[in-house]
Amino acid sequence: MSAIKQLADNEVFRAFATYVAVVLLKMMLMSLITSYYRLTRNVFANLEDAIGHVKGGDAKKYVRTDERVERVRRCHLNDIENIVPFVGIGLVYTLSNPELSIALLHFRIFATSRILHTIFYLTPLPQPSRALSFFIGFLVNASMAYATLRSVSYF
Repeated sequence: MSAIKQLADNEVFRAFATYVAVVLLKMMLMSLITSYYRLTRNVFANLEDAIGHVKGGDAKKYVRTDERVERVRRCHLNDIENIVPFVGIGLVYTLSNPELSIALLHFRIFATSRILHTIFYLTPLPQPSRALSFFIGFLVNASMAYATLRSVSYF
């Protein structure tokens, strides 16, 4: 049986792949939200973008920052800082043969924490709502890393 076939038959890997797809799609959505705010607020990062979208007038005045655009960008950066480690740690964790129920708990809590983090960040809701959702996702990554090291450590 090929390694790809073994992974496709592995329920933990299939669950992991599902939740990776969810959080990566959510992260990709942040790019579209950033674009939406840039276009609807006429806020551009580069002069050539402003020239292409603004009719008449001085395009330079549209190359600026906007609090709403920056809030979405910061949320997107936070996703990158947390989802990329989830993909790497989660893959290694998946290959360490964890119990399906425990793995699902990790994956579901992480995905939920990232979705809530985005809602809390973009709404914006007062702290500590965003901080709690961040730390929950961070702890899930730490838990998977610890479980992996405990089960397959080569020390």
